[in-house]
Amino acid sequence: MKRAKNLTVLVIIISLTLTYLQGSGNFITSLSATMLPGTRGDEVKQLQQRLKNWGYYKGEAHGSYNWDTFLAVKDFQYCYGLKPTGIAGTDTQFAMGLTKIVKNGVVLGQGNGVGQEQLLARAINGEARGEPYEGQVAVGAVILNRTRDPAFPKTVAGVIYQPGAFTAVDDGQINVAIDPASTVVKAARDALNGWDPSDGCIYYWNPATATSSWIWSRTIVKKIGKHNFGK
Repeated sequence: MKRAKNLTVLVIIISLTLTYLQGSGNFITSLSATMLPGTRGDEVKQLQQRLKNWGYYKGEAHGSYNWDTFLAVKDFQYCYGLKPTGIAGTDTQFAMGLTKIVKNGVVLGQGNGVGQEQLLARAINGEARGEPYEGQVAVGAVILNRTRDPAFPKTVAGVIYQPGAFTAVDDGQINVAIDPASTVVKAARDALNGWDPSDGCIYYWNPATATSSWIWSRTIVKKIGKHNFGK
């Protein structure tokens, strides 16, 4: 059966969808409430570019939600445990990191247009700057380990922008570009290439500054620099 080249679909787009997070004072703002065949614009272009970076989409990021984009979104959803509808709703956009975190009208973090290595490096820089190199890689590994844990979002961007998860997002450091020659970029690359000094941990904390009593219920696996790493 030949694939249809053009789909005529009723498009309903709400430009901004806000989900208030109880007690956090933050809002998750998706790029568009729904993107589906027939949708056009910069939001679709960003979605296509992200899918292309991850190998789901082979075409150009031209901003038109065509049949190939529909299939790429469907493949992404299937691989990441979402209902494979081919329609990029709020849940899919959140899983892809296509969201902004807004507090009191100020954008605290945004996943759009930043490569995975750079985004991971920014998080490492904000969370583990000044730590030994092994500790920086371990922080990156924790973020990657979370993408494979069912309790967390499925993507690096989704994990990093999860509300309240990382100080680097809350204070805006995540928006500051990192020099490609920086050691934190190398640490991000090593983590992405599979080095995990944390031994599979999904949490880390500085015992001298941790304010959450819950974190101490985690099993400490090891300590690197000033951070405990646990599960």
